[in-house]
Amino acid sequence: MKKRILLTSFDTWLKDQQSNSSDDLLFEVSKLDLIPHHLTFLRQLPVDVQLASAQVMEKINAIQPDYIICCGMAASRTQLSVEAVASWKEIVLQTEVDLEKLVAESAGIQISHDCGKFVCEGLYYSVSEYLNQNKLTARCIFVHVPVLNQENLIGILADFVLIINKLALSSSC
Repeated sequence: MKKRILLTSFDTWLKDQQSNSSDDLLFEVSKLDLIPHHLTFLRQLPVDVQLASAQVMEKINAIQPDYIICCGMAASRTQLSVEAVASWKEIVLQTEVDLEKLVAESAGIQISHDCGKFVCEGLYYSVSEYLNQNKLTARCIFVHVPVLNQENLIGILADFVLIINKLALSSSC
């Protein structure tokens, strides 16, 4: 049985931005026909925690995914970063996905414990809390994507596809 995976990305938030690398990456993934999984794309979410969270939760209810991979742009980073935790005030929520196993065979994915204090962490926290409160079995991770260019696109895309495949094919992640 194919795993249902929801993939999300954000829209731009600065007027001079041509694109958001999280959305650029999902666009590249959407062009691949090699992935034997049921992928649902929720691209260009508004850069607003409440609006983005509401859209993601609505989509979770509609498709009941097995996994949710939320993506955001991290212009200061040079490789994919999978976030281990999301926090709000003193509450810290840790992903239930075994990130060490998830990134074990990657060329350059790092595990991060700093999701930032912008909309990325707000979305990650909101979705994680929603899953917990509603006792849903779906698991969520957040992936920060560096700015993509001709030099790094193929490697980052390969690492991201590795994440998708590991989540979809393994019950131990």
